[in-house]
Amino acid sequence: MVRNAREGALEGWLKEAEDGLLGAFARGLRCDQAAVAAALRERWSNGQTEGQINRLKTLKRQMYGRANINLLKARLVQAT
Repeated sequence: MVRNAREGALEGWLKEAEDGLLGAFARGLRCDQAAVAAALRERWSNGQTEGQINRLKTLKRQMYGRANINLLKARLVQAT
């Protein structure tokens, strides 16, 4: 459903999942069903942005308490 962007299959999947082991997950998705449906419908994604933010946060955590801002900047520039 996600790989093929089949928004119409969402409702049936949620009903089936709520009765199984994924019940809590399905109920959470149902709370924000409009956003989930929009994610299946739209072609764009913010995955690239999230990946870059994750990379920068990981570098920042590795440097925590070890150096000043100049060394952190040098490491971030070198990592790209």
